Amino acid sequence: MINFKTCTLSNLLSHKTMYYDKIDFTIISRSWEILKKKIKTPFVIHIVGTNGKGSTGRFLAHYFNKIGKSVLHYSSPHIKSFNERIWINGKDISDLKLEESHKTLQNILELDLLEKLTYFEYTTLLALLNSSEKDYLVLEAGLGGEFDASNVIFNDLSLITTIDLDHMNFLGNTIKDISYTKMRACDSNMILGHQVHKEVLSHAKTISNERKYNLFEIKDFEFLKNYKDLDFASYLLKNLDLCLACLVYLKIDINLSIFESIKLHGRFEQIESNIIIDVGHNPLAAREIKNNFNNKKIILVYNSYADKDYKEVLKILKPIIKEVQILEIDDTRMANISDLIKVCNNYNIIVSKFKKNNKNEDYLVFGSFLVIERFLEIYER
Repeated sequence: MINFKTCTLSNLLSHKTMYYDKIDFTIISRSWEILKKKIKTPFVIHIVGTNGKGSTGRFLAHYFNKIGKSVLHYSSPHIKSFNERIWINGKDISDLKLEESHKTLQNILELDLLEKLTYFEYTTLLALLNSSEKDYLVLEAGLGGEFDASNVIFNDLSLITTIDLDHMNFLGNTIKDISYTKMRACDSNMILGHQVHKEVLSHAKTISNERKYNLFEIKDFEFLKNYKDLDFASYLLKNLDLCLACLVYLKIDINLSIFESIKLHGRFEQIESNIIIDVGHNPLAAREIKNNFNNKKIILVYNSYADKDYKEVLKILKPIIKEVQILEIDDTRMANISDLIKVCNNYNIIVSKFKKNNKNEDYLVFGSFLVIERFLEIYER
């Protein structure tokens, strides 16, 4: 039987549930009431939405760091190392700092809280602890909104990235339901990023009016538009727009050259001349990715969580697919390979199992953080 008061961080996390059966927000709330008395909270920028949270947050955190501001960027999930989730002043948190922070939480939290906190809730508390006395905390929401663990702290500004249908079994079956669930996480003024559904704006206006917040849109800000030479995929430039709008809101001068040195791992990242990896995993991401290939034919290295709309993803990407190669992943959350093969056959897409990449072919590795993690394990052998 594990002792949550004395075990290591890795041991504790290995015993934590990754997903809710039913949300009990009181556990993280009670934990935060204890923790917040021990820290000095920074200016909190909360990022909610369906796609683009990670890259928007990293654009922003990178900029803060480069202009001399202290910043913590909390994101999830990770690709290779848990440390990626807590990025402090330009670097992933160290193992030593993580273990020290873990011991602090063990000392101040009651045993029943340590036992009941989920994986994401506990890691959120680690991030909040390490944000103490920073200038900025760039805080990425998990899949939820109103009852997301990241919403336990008061946010000074909310950035709303693109909202689309995703996690419908958890968030709701319509854009309205999902918009409201996510945007009810906002505690103060909101900046609405680029949207594919026009109705999201009306939902944002409803929320802001109800709560007496100011709502801003990208078009409300005057910032330089001559950044198309930056070497980012088109969908990343949309996320950069939201970052720039935030900087203007904060009255921070913009120096576009600062973004030239940023590393966005797993976001349309070219790891070889013929291999691009991207952690996108839903139809919205597939549409954005497709637009960056201009109908160039690629081999799609793919797998999907069973609850994702992989039929629609493959339908969207079909014009650029030469062949689908399914990456085998030993995880109960993944779709059955036979189901993926059936969908490919129905779309008349050549399909096989991935074994190794060929230097004479162009590849897109796509389908979630877990897919990218597994591919890199094989690629880096």
